[in-house]
Amino acid sequence: MKLSYVLTRVLFLRALAGVYFVAFLVAYQQNEGLLGDEGLLPAKRYFQRLKDHVGGSNAGAWDAFQQFPTLLWFLDFEGAATVNYLQQFALAGLTLSGFLFYYGHANTIIMTLLWILYFSIDTMGQRWYSFGWETQLLETGFIAIFMVPLWQLKKSAAVPRVAIYANWWLIFRIMLGAGLIKIRGDQCWRDLTCMDYHYETQPVPNPLSWYMHHNFKSFHRFETMVNHIVELVTPWFMFLPRPWRLSNGLCQITFQLILIVSGNLSFLNWLTLIPSICFLDDQFLLYAFPFFFSDSDKTMVHKTNDDGEPVERIRGLSVSKILSSVKSFCFACMIAYLSVPVVRNLLALNGQQAMNTSFGNFKLVNTYGAFGSITKVRTEVILQGTTSDLSRPDGTKPVWKEYEFKCKPGNIRRRPCVITPYHYRLDWLMWFAAFGDYNQHPWLMHLVAKLLSKNMGGKPISDLMAYSPFNATTGPPKFIRAEHYEYKYSPFEGKDKTWWTRRRIGEYFPPISLDNPQFQTFGAHYGFDFPKE
Repeated sequence: MKLSYVLTRVLFLRALAGVYFVAFLVAYQQNEGLLGDEGLLPAKRYFQRLKDHVGGSNAGAWDAFQQFPTLLWFLDFEGAATVNYLQQFALAGLTLSGFLFYYGHANTIIMTLLWILYFSIDTMGQRWYSFGWETQLLETGFIAIFMVPLWQLKKSAAVPRVAIYANWWLIFRIMLGAGLIKIRGDQCWRDLTCMDYHYETQPVPNPLSWYMHHNFKSFHRFETMVNHIVELVTPWFMFLPRPWRLSNGLCQITFQLILIVSGNLSFLNWLTLIPSICFLDDQFLLYAFPFFFSDSDKTMVHKTNDDGEPVERIRGLSVSKILSSVKSFCFACMIAYLSVPVVRNLLALNGQQAMNTSFGNFKLVNTYGAFGSITKVRTEVILQGTTSDLSRPDGTKPVWKEYEFKCKPGNIRRRPCVITPYHYRLDWLMWFAAFGDYNQHPWLMHLVAKLLSKNMGGKPISDLMAYSPFNATTGPPKFIRAEHYEYKYSPFEGKDKTWWTRRRIGEYFPPISLDNPQFQTFGAHYGFDFPKE
């Protein structure tokens, strides 16, 4: 039986449109504070560095684009801030992804625009966009360009098999890469104890994470074993007959849905289940989920020929058919060629498997992996400010008040949030900051400088945080310090009072004021214009 994938594509495109929409929404709502001219890592300054790197004003736009793909190279910057263009890209992406989600079909032009718009933001994102799911979204979006007709907006158009196979190959690499990086990495994956720690130490837990952490140890062993089976065994089913491929697709989708409810891992798991949709052909979808589709959808699938193509397609050779065939052939050759370093990495032929790595500027075929090592102890950086002098005539100590971030643990009584597939980028980087010291995270000291300034960073910065103990009435703090705490989930019987317990480890950085010479020198070293007072 020849299989068709017309309805599969509709489901795939709508799922991808949903992830694109969230990604562009995150960019639109947070880039002003993260990348704005008054943000923590200004894109305007970064873009100037890129210009200098490619040869300044003498560099051609296309040559620069090939090194750092962003539409900014082709735009006139007179009188406009770099972030303003990024915001326009985000708005355009929101519009196109909304259109795609509503209609469920597109053409090469629409899918290419979505891809390059997000690439243009990602290229300028610096540390805030340095995670594997950004690259994975770009690769998935690139494959989608080859799933749709060149210029027609026709839901019933034939789905090129090369695009279906490319999605199979993508999810195979994602899952196998994740499984191998675990087995080769942390010992706890080999002795089945990693899930004893994961729910408590993952970047941004949700309320269900607390309950899952308190499961029996034997259940955590079972979870870890299932994880290994899903990531290391079932991906190989794609090389077997249809029933095995279907079971692999359902297994992968179910696995990602479980991960979605167990934590706030941005849109990573939502994105990872999308390629697996391509294992579910039209015949299966109509059999298993007939209530999802209209009568016209069912009729469209039944009117396919033995090649799985709509019978109303243009017979014989045509310009459109020739171009589509050429597009598919070139795509297949490119995927095969670019997969060579990826396969070498999976086999660790260069000595060690790299995780979440691209092998080209356009990030077309990449290697993935997640949680190769598991943090055993959760630590948090807690920012505190005071309006008092550190040395007071009466000998009393200053009162330190804590800042709260959107979702990362702080107040031990605050319920963990549920935000997936949305993503707070500052919260995520604060989790990483706790692993090292402030010298490794200069953006954190820029945040401190903003909070110490007269306007306390203004709206772009306040929008990145959940709560500041200082306002226009109290004025900005005179000093800010960071304390390092170890966080643990509260015991099961203590849930009604607190979600966390915490223990002070020590000082992350000492009290800092704007007139601190070392602080000003630190800012100047990294090119930040710290206010003086």
